[in-house]
Amino acid sequence: MKKSARYLPLLFILLPACTLFLKKDDQICDLPCILESDTLRILTLNTSTSYFIYRDQPMGYHYDMIQEFCRHHGLIPEVIVAPGTASLMNMLQDEVGDVIAYHIPVTRERRDSVIYCGLQQINHQVLVQRAMQGDTLVDDVTGLIGKTVTVTSGSRYHQRLIHLNEELGGGIRIEVTESDSILPEDLIRMVSRGEIAYTVADDDLARLNQTYFRNLNTDLEISFDQRSSWVVRRNTPVLADSLDSWFARKSEEPLFLRIMKRYFEETKGFYEVDRFSYSEILGPGVISPFDSYFQQEGKRLGLDWRLLAAVAYQESTFRTEESSWSGAVGLMGLMPATAASLGVTGDQLYDPEHNIRAGAQYLKQLISFFSSVKESTEQIKFALAAYNGGIGHISDARALAEKYKADKDVWEGNVERFVQLKRLEQYYTDPVCRNGYFRGDETINYVREVMARWEQYRQAVKE
Repeated sequence: MKKSARYLPLLFILLPACTLFLKKDDQICDLPCILESDTLRILTLNTSTSYFIYRDQPMGYHYDMIQEFCRHHGLIPEVIVAPGTASLMNMLQDEVGDVIAYHIPVTRERRDSVIYCGLQQINHQVLVQRAMQGDTLVDDVTGLIGKTVTVTSGSRYHQRLIHLNEELGGGIRIEVTESDSILPEDLIRMVSRGEIAYTVADDDLARLNQTYFRNLNTDLEISFDQRSSWVVRRNTPVLADSLDSWFARKSEEPLFLRIMKRYFEETKGFYEVDRFSYSEILGPGVISPFDSYFQQEGKRLGLDWRLLAAVAYQESTFRTEESSWSGAVGLMGLMPATAASLGVTGDQLYDPEHNIRAGAQYLKQLISFFSSVKESTEQIKFALAAYNGGIGHISDARALAEKYKADKDVWEGNVERFVQLKRLEQYYTDPVCRNGYFRGDETINYVREVMARWEQYRQAVKE
């Protein structure tokens, strides 16, 4: 398909540059030819900061940024996930993709083969420590003498701690985890829970995790700054210039700042509010101001209306204007694309009746999707998991459960376990998985809390 007329002047200007970089097979070229093809091939990694699927929608800090660049140029983003950093560079040079949208360290050796451009960051390693009432914070590296810091064995964090210990003349107790199933993010979670005292992480990963665990402090830098950047091949300088100029214009605009806030500031997981019961405020037998809508949709769809109320409470604590970091909105926490598929768009998303109707319909669809699960309570658990994390990841976890001889029709201790394991590369890259990396903690807690609240409502309020 040809580009629309608004791109023709740019193409005529840049066409001579394009011909310089065409191969004989006419398959590889610079930005003008990419514009003609309508598609930008994006190489990246499946991580919590770069690219992942959540609620069946592609997300990630680097993904959102490159998507906006594509939108600006009228391009379709084609994401190609590489198995590792080394593979990213090889795939770029083999012309599998056009740009690496991932933070590649800037080194002198790579400058002969790539152009650093686009999103550029200054990274460093930080100490991750808990900051709750009664905790004493380490605010200088010398304060680590006599302390135990836990890191993954052989990691760059391990190497930095060894060097720091040498710089200080010894005294840091370095504890290493040998298990392949422990990631830096797992250690950060353990710090938050008080299971270990300290760990080390890159500052962007640490800041992202602070949005999940608000009791963390990541202020103490323990390494020198390291520049990182997106990269393109040296034979695509027009693409590089276009990425640089786009970021130079956008870096201080609300769009750029909104994406930064989404991933590194906004609270994720569950709302940090006191979860109280409306039945204590509105009178006996009343869960919320919206009970009539829950009852109406429950009757229409054959669902327990108190289950719908439990989902709404978990998503929004019954606040009609609520919007989550992922973009889910309204009482039932609907993604706009999901709501649109159910006929609810625009301001209707914030209307209680429309939002509850769409949310109830979606939950009913998910329960039907798992109709092969014979036990009705298990069907509901799978549907709730998919409501929170997306059908794709739950289907992956069921496939993994079947492959590893667990019961794919039982949530607790079976599929639930593989939802958790999908954070590990050996599982999310398994051939039976189609949706990649997944951070499953929230989904596991979501199912547990909604089921518990549903039981509470059933005990307190008659159907």
